[in-house]
Amino acid sequence: MTEVKEKVKRDQYQKALSAYAQAMKAFHKGEYGKASEALKAFLSKHTSEIEFVDRAKIYLAICEGRLKKESIPLKTFDDYYQYGVYRLNQGEYKKALELLERARDKKPKEGKIFYLMALTYCLMKETEQCLENLKRAIQLDKYFKILAQNEENFEVLKKNKKFNLITRMA
Repeated sequence: MTEVKEKVKRDQYQKALSAYAQAMKAFHKGEYGKASEALKAFLSKHTSEIEFVDRAKIYLAICEGRLKKESIPLKTFDDYYQYGVYRLNQGEYKKALELLERARDKKPKEGKIFYLMALTYCLMKETEQCLENLKRAIQLDKYFKILAQNEENFEVLKKNKKFNLITRMA
């Protein structure tokens, strides 16, 4: 009889461990909605697994915080630019591009926007978009040619003929 109880307990523990691991996998991928749902399901089914319950509650709170709609009022060029830089640094490239495009709409002749968009596209491995924006940045301000030649993130483009033409143009 005790052996059966132990097996049931081990099975329950394995199910809890698997459910928790699935939630953590979604969390680490940045899929906070999916992780939140998985953590809620975990907490409702596996309340006896004290070892994981406290951690699950903490990660659930983190997920919910990250899912909250940001209410930062963005109005000016600098608002969009700075928040775009923030999103870029967070690795949220698509959101960064959306913000940078809005900044570009406000000041279409601002080279730093095109340079930052080129950098973002480079990080997304979208070479053609990167080079188009880099060319535009350099056309607006030759200073970006020097920056691009020394930018660590552009190292992957150093053997690209088009990159070399763009960064050496007068």
